[in-house]
Amino acid sequence: MSTTLLYSDLARTLTAIGSRQEVSAFHGALCGALCRETPQALDPASLLEDDDLAVDAVSATQLRDFCEQAIASFSDAELGFQPLLPDDAAALNERAQALAAWCEGFLFGLSARVKFDLRACSEEVREVVADFTQFTRASIGAGDDLEVEESAYAELVEYIRVGAQLVYMELHPRPAAAADAGYNKTLH
Repeated sequence: MSTTLLYSDLARTLTAIGSRQEVSAFHGALCGALCRETPQALDPASLLEDDDLAVDAVSATQLRDFCEQAIASFSDAELGFQPLLPDDAAALNERAQALAAWCEGFLFGLSARVKFDLRACSEEVREVVADFTQFTRASIGAGDDLEVEESAYAELVEYIRVGAQLVYMELHPRPAAAADAGYNKTLH
């Protein structure tokens, strides 16, 4: 994938339009909504938590670009999707809070716009949704061993990356020709 979505770019766009929404929460909501809708049917500005924002044409275009980049990462044959979280320079507690916000946003985007029947999904998708629900409570305690927590955080990020792709792939099955080429593999 040639274009990479950067946390700082989305933060600037959200700040420019006056949104107080957390970057990871917005990206999660966008990704969850893209699991359910086509990019053409989705207005990314509709996922903003702030109801009183006037999104100008430039910002609307930037939000649309973020939408296109997110869908491209979900569709990447190399499985290049990444949840948009602060980089490792941020404190672990800040990153854990952003991870929780991303999961909360994802669940919102997945369920808020179009009627979503979780019972119609595979057991794997139901498990991912249940796990993401648990991850919305992720935090680091004052007495926790930071080295252990850093490792656990990295494992959660990988699980979220693969889990979100699994949800996307189940709700957007590839055509038979792509499946025959080996792209529709089950993720574990």
